[in-house]
Amino acid sequence: MWRWLSHNHQTLTGVGAMLVGIAALFVAWDQGRVMRAQQHGAVVPVLQIDGFIQSTPEVRNLGLRIVNHGVGPAMIERVVLVRDGVEQTDFTSLIELLPEGFDRSWSSVNGRALAPDGEVEPVIFSWSRGDLDDAALGDLLAEWSHWGVVACYCSVFDRCWRAASENEDRLPVRQCTPGDRFDVFERFGAADRPDPQDDTN
Repeated sequence: MWRWLSHNHQTLTGVGAMLVGIAALFVAWDQGRVMRAQQHGAVVPVLQIDGFIQSTPEVRNLGLRIVNHGVGPAMIERVVLVRDGVEQTDFTSLIELLPEGFDRSWSSVNGRALAPDGEVEPVIFSWSRGDLDDAALGDLLAEWSHWGVVACYCSVFDRCWRAASENEDRLPVRQCTPGDRFDVFERFGAADRPDPQDDTN
């Protein structure tokens, strides 16, 4: 065997170099995998969706708030309005039950990039305190409890999650189904425009 080794040192040198190359390749791959995991972890958005009510001596507000509690921007791809788990295309059935005399404000959500610690209030209904007494507020909250929002959003590395207002957990998804060009909140606010435009082109 020693004789073979002495006459084939070039072969052994080549085999050794190949093994060293394989080891270096594995180390580089592993370091790249760790680096990618660190990069993804450094920009993970976490959306929280909550309904809220605010009361002052003058007004009462009922609305929805979306906050990014993560460490990276949330690219909101789609937001769906639901009642008892059934998707709704607008607020019509809710508005029919609301006490009269409310003002409203709205903000579109689909396509929004929400920075860390950023928040958006997609819809707020406001009443003067005299137009919404405690009994009417109780009835309103009973109906409001049937409504919810489901949002699908992604990180800048296209890792995506689904968050719902009735559940604090977020679920990973392969991708977000594209939403309407105008989300339900923008459609809701379109009624306030003097001459709504259909920007479908």
